[in-house]
Amino acid sequence: MKEELYLVDMYRDDYYPNFLVDRIKNYLQTAEQVMQHHSEDLVRVQQALDVAISSINDLAETFYAHNSEIETVAREDIAETVMTMLDHYTITLDIEEALRERDW
Repeated sequence: MKEELYLVDMYRDDYYPNFLVDRIKNYLQTAEQVMQHHSEDLVRVQQALDVAISSINDLAETFYAHNSEIETVAREDIAETVMTMLDHYTITLDIEEALRERDW
């Protein structure tokens, strides 16, 4: 998937420190590698997304420490990026299921 399709709104908004948005992007790109090579294996794709989303959850305190948080714009942007990834690889996971590990 093209770099510019990742977390577009978060990168545009100075409220989100770029180095933290980069971390989220890296977690999602790791999941994307699984999608790219195993798009037919929904269990494996879901496991990769679970790891990525759990890792994003773990960033909450770091966002707070930088006067930011994973709030509405960020949540929607992360979900949109995941939906774009799923569509790109024609993976038929429900977005709510794909993001099931989120605590934001």
